Amino acid sequence: MFDQLSDRLKQSFRDLRGRGRLTEANIAQAMREVRIALLEADVSLEVTRHFIDRVKARALDREVLGGLSPGQAVVGVVRDELVRLMGEANDALNLAAQPPVVILVAGLQGVGKTTTVGKLARLLKQRHRKTVLVAGADVYRPAAVEQLRLLAIDAEARFFDATAAGAAVANDPVAIATAALAEARKSAVDVVLVDTAGRMHLDDDMMAEIRRIHRAVAPTETLFVADSMSGQDAANSARAFDEALAFTGVVLTKTDGDARGGAALSIRQVTGKPIKFLGVGEGLDALEPFHPDRVASRILGMGDVLSLVEEAERKVDRDKAQKMASKVAGGRAFDLEDYRDQLTQMEQMGGLSALLEKLPGLDRLPQKTLAANLSGNQQTTRTIAIINAMTPHERRFPAILRASRKKRIAHGAGTQVQDINRLLKQFLQMQKMMKKMNKRGGMKRMMEEMRRAGVDGGG
Repeated sequence: MFDQLSDRLKQSFRDLRGRGRLTEANIAQAMREVRIALLEADVSLEVTRHFIDRVKARALDREVLGGLSPGQAVVGVVRDELVRLMGEANDALNLAAQPPVVILVAGLQGVGKTTTVGKLARLLKQRHRKTVLVAGADVYRPAAVEQLRLLAIDAEARFFDATAAGAAVANDPVAIATAALAEARKSAVDVVLVDTAGRMHLDDDMMAEIRRIHRAVAPTETLFVADSMSGQDAANSARAFDEALAFTGVVLTKTDGDARGGAALSIRQVTGKPIKFLGVGEGLDALEPFHPDRVASRILGMGDVLSLVEEAERKVDRDKAQKMASKVAGGRAFDLEDYRDQLTQMEQMGGLSALLEKLPGLDRLPQKTLAANLSGNQQTTRTIAIINAMTPHERRFPAILRASRKKRIAHGAGTQVQDINRLLKQFLQMQKMMKKMNKRGGMKRMMEEMRRAGVDGGG
């Protein structure tokens, strides 16, 4: 998300480099570029105008101190204002209320609402150690309840089966939500997630129904799910929904496919309600708490190391990592099984592109190197498939791979011999790096060589 906006903003700041001081003229020029960038990102005109006015006023009053260039000074102001625009800090779910905590989830049809309920169930179960019951109050969309049941199984949450309570309950959204809450109380469940019906647009019937559900279960949290790719429409839908039934927060979905980010920048200003989560992929683990300061840093190319560390803490297999470190430190060779484990763990963290966007200085990488890395997720999957097609002996001793073995492996992995050769070349480079890391000062030397390789890769 924010790729287009990020590129335009960084270009406008580059134009300020080399200036001796900030003046009204060069600030005005930079703000014209920022204004265009925001509008192209589908940020509303009202929000854009307000943002530009605040940045311009602060930048003109700010002295360039301690060696900061004019460009750096303006970046600092823009970052601060982006954080303020998006909500200052993460607004977490209120899970401290008397259990069962009820979370009501609403939104238009097709925004990923039911999938979001599954993701929330997984997050509450794994990160907050809560027992969760999910209930489907969408009695209109075919297979909606079955979809939710399967998601509950994957998330290891309990599913409320309304059909067991009889047709009178199963066909009434309010009765389903009420019965689910009663079941949660009886079973001492921590959190109840209620999925509600979506519509093609906000209509009177939809709002009347969800108000009835709201009155019946008195939710601690009412979350509005919005499709980030709809830009200003998402913000407008959120405002209309909030006017009819006040919600406590927003979940923005499909942010992995949104290069603009206008919804994230507009929705807080338009509704006054916080964005609580971002849906960053299709898997149940692909839900991130929304941190305005971290998102602002990503937009400006400063990276998001805190999120990267937190994700590694959750997803990296520590036992495997420790075993590999001990193996390399003990002088044993880094083999293709180790390489596969590293690639698999990287995939679990969203692939190379997801890692790169959280690293600071991404905008300084050569474009050729960056493009190759950002398109590398499919290559990673193919590489893992190739290694899986090898025998355990071949993975441990790749030097034995000759033409006949390569042909068999390529056939088994559904690829070409050239891909096997490319993999082996990459593996040898990684093997050399691992050896250097095992020597005194090796990590520092390795990082320097990687930096030089990146520069050279830019042609």
